[in-house]
This record gives sequence, C-alpha cells and structure tokens, in this order.
Amino acid sequence: MDAPSKLVRGTVDMLVLRALSTARMHGYEVWSWIEEHGGPALRVEDAALYQSLRRLEGSGLLSSEWGLSENNRRARFYSITGAGRARLRDEVSGWHRYREAVQSLLGG
Repeated sequence: MDAPSKLVRGTVDMLVLRALSTARMHGYEVWSWIEEHGGPALRVEDAALYQSLRRLEGSGLLSSEWGLSENNRRARFYSITGAGRARLRDEVSGWHRYREAVQSLLGG
C-alpha cells in the first residue's frame, strides 16, 4: 500500500519551518527542499505551501523581504524567526510523541 497522499493537518507548516531553519528561501526553494528531503511520500501542493507561508508569516513565525532569485526574477524570500524556531522545536517534539503512539497501536 502506498503512503497516504494527504499530509496530516499542520504537517505542511512544520515542514516549511524545518526547511527555513536551514536557510533563507523563496517559495519554490522551500517546495524543492521538501521534495528533495521528503521524497515522493511528501508531495506538497503549491496552494498549500503558499497558504502555509502566509499563515506562518502572519503568526510572526516567519519574516519576509523581496529580492532577486538566482535567475534574476523578483521573489519573496522567507526567514524563520526566533518564535518560529521555538514553534518548530515544539512541533517536532509533538510529532515524535504522536509517531510513537501510532507505532505502539499498530504494533510496530
């Protein structure tokens, strides 16, 4: 059986924060980072990614500024804030507890 195609609610935000914890990026770079590091089981739709970026910025977990991408196109670059790093730590900790509970229930 293939991995579920839909991500658990809230997972996209955690993945975006994780990607941006490594470097300042524009939206396509965030998407590429998730694709590269997560593989085919973690497909993130464009709309979900950009909604997450806006939501996280609105919550003060990301900041952004306009700049030029590697191909000289205007792009919005996002950076994780201190509050975003704290949220990421909390989310990762919660994710590990969730994973352990599900594995326990499934006998794994």
